[in-house]
Amino acid sequence: MMRILVTNDDGIHAGGINALIKSLGEIAEVYVAAPDRERSGTGHSITVFEPIRVKEIKVPLAKKAWIIGGTPVDCVKLAMSKLVEEVDLVVSGINHGPNLGTDVLYSGTVSAAAEGVIMGAPAIAVSLDCFDEEPDFAYAAEFARKVVKMAFEKGIKKTTLLNINIPAVKLEDIKGIRVTKLGVRNYENLFEERKDPRGNTYFWLGGGIKEEQQDEDSDVLAVKEGYISITPIHLDLTDYKLLNEYKKYFTKDFIKK
Repeated sequence: MMRILVTNDDGIHAGGINALIKSLGEIAEVYVAAPDRERSGTGHSITVFEPIRVKEIKVPLAKKAWIIGGTPVDCVKLAMSKLVEEVDLVVSGINHGPNLGTDVLYSGTVSAAAEGVIMGAPAIAVSLDCFDEEPDFAYAAEFARKVVKMAFEKGIKKTTLLNINIPAVKLEDIKGIRVTKLGVRNYENLFEERKDPRGNTYFWLGGGIKEEQQDEDSDVLAVKEGYISITPIHLDLTDYKLLNEYKKYFTKDFIKK
């Protein structure tokens, strides 16, 4: 039976991860390593200057589960290094809110999946485009299970990282599935200046999403139009076009100038 490590960035008690555990626990041996609280927006950060606390807990349908006092990436790194003997697949989510376009650089959900790939296991990140207080994760969890089953039936490379975003509409209103590229996702970045009780200044980050022109095959547009978006991501950030261009300039003669 396949071994799946489930994690998230919304915390161990979030509705999304529990829906995911329930769904995947029916087809696989599930291990859970998730943060002790919400860690959204932590990106690929790791904990290096303080200890990482670990507590084993009981979670229905999970073989074993741990609360981790660290970031989502800490959870995957620690689980795959010390807690779980072997992991066939990492599944991160279900995130409460989308992870589209450049969101993937900030997202703890996607970063946790990326860490799985770094450590040698294929990974899937799953997000629901919904900010309601009590979202319904049922179909997102069911869809994730279908993707996992297909991945193992068809075969999945260890370098695979899939970022899945599901629109928050009724099942009958989902128009289909698009395999997409990352779109453009920018924010207003409004910093509200405040004072603490001692009179010290601090800032609170807010601001909505800017409307940007999107390519037809972008993940942002797909979800906006009611489609499930599946975006294959790789971790090589090299700009190969510039690499070849700059080789012309940065030669040994450049040093001598």
